[in-house]
Amino acid sequence: MIKPFIHSLGRRYLNRVCRSEYEAQQFKRWNERPVEFRFVFEQLTRLCGTARTVVDVGTGTTALPHLMANCGFVVTAIDNVRDYWTEGMVNRHFLVKDDDITKSTLASESFDVATCVSVLEHIPPHEKAMANMHRVLKSGGHLILTIPYHDNEYHANVYDHAESTIGRGLPYVCQSYSRAELNKWVALGFEIAEQEFWQMWAGRLWTCGEKLNPPRRTGVSEPHQLTCLLLRKV
Repeated sequence: MIKPFIHSLGRRYLNRVCRSEYEAQQFKRWNERPVEFRFVFEQLTRLCGTARTVVDVGTGTTALPHLMANCGFVVTAIDNVRDYWTEGMVNRHFLVKDDDITKSTLASESFDVATCVSVLEHIPPHEKAMANMHRVLKSGGHLILTIPYHDNEYHANVYDHAESTIGRGLPYVCQSYSRAELNKWVALGFEIAEQEFWQMWAGRLWTCGEKLNPPRRTGVSEPHQLTCLLLRKV
């Protein structure tokens, strides 16, 4: 009797939360997730038949691990809840383990795929994060990574850039990476299996200038501020 009663209360509470979120919706702006999530599921489609397990790094409050589990994958979601989320964080879509990827405790686990969507730019010791994602992948495993990017220019925090139109004053950094950082990650034991370049803004770097809607897929020699990467562990 007690268990069904508690479950009933839980469902009522979740319904109330969902209704509150639904009624509070307001359009703010289009963001990069359509480009990024499309890339994630496109790569997962190609990996069907070989990949079974996925670790999602920096899940936050998103439903991404839940959607990947809906596709049949066995998913582990992690985030640096204790340090990064100053007021704590609860993901109502999926269980998220409190784990800092720069000093990950996933020592006894290995995965076929790692996903890291718009997360690495907020991690200053990015090489440590990349080294740990490489470590927890099985040999031949894949990392699906999306980041702010300009092929020949790195910026430590584009939110503070003079031409940035969003993000100023936020308590975390947003790095825009370049080929130099990518080459360092590849040297950890990756190879680039696929790379896309996207122009999301009218300016040179991420968040700079007017937001382009819709975004435009470009090439390495054309304007771009975002890259989507599939890296293979070798």
